[in-house]
Formats: sequence, C-alpha cells, structure tokens
Amino acid sequence: MKSLLSELRALEVEFHHPGGRCNTDRLGRTHDRAIILKYLSEQESSPSVISDDFAVSQLAPDIGLLTYRSAHRKEEGSLVDHTLRSSVWGRVEPPWQLRYHQGTPARELWHA
Repeated sequence: MKSLLSELRALEVEFHHPGGRCNTDRLGRTHDRAIILKYLSEQESSPSVISDDFAVSQLAPDIGLLTYRSAHRKEEGSLVDHTLRSSVWGRVEPPWQLRYHQGTPARELWHA
C-alpha cells in the first residue's frame, strides 16, 4: 500500500506544477474533458501549491482513492485557498489516469 501511495502522490503533485498540468495522457475522460484540457493547457503558470497529509485507499487492484489537503502559497508566504482534495486514479494499459477529482474548500488547515 505504501508504494501505491508514493506512486499516486507523485502523479497527483505533477498537476501542481507548470508543465505537468498539461500532461493530457494522465487525465481520464469525462463529458467535459475537452473544456478542462483546453483550460489547463492555456494556463501560463500555476500558483505555488503546497500539499500534505496524503492517504490512499485501494478500491480495486487498478483503482486508488487518494486524499490530501492543499493550499496556495502567496508571494509573501501566506497560505490561501485551503482545500480538502480527493482523486480517483485508475490504471489503464499501464499508465495511471486521473478519473475523478474533487476539491472542497476548507477552513485554514495549517499556517505558513
């Protein structure tokens, strides 16, 4: 289970950094996929994201539920937009794909 957590955490964090966000091979299909891909590919930069408290639940041999918390770090160092996040990852012909993601706004989770 620890290796699954490490693998899915690394894949999830790719979306927090410029360049990785546009890796369309990692995104699963939804009815709004084209709109989401267009939006992500047009982002010139992404905010500085910090994340921690990762946990994984293996729902099936090739399906994992990753949960964690995140916030955006402003230039002066303060943290804003605290969010509780969950992602469902599925392994499809060997790479993992993000199949579902949800972010729920949360009160301040931790300080800078």
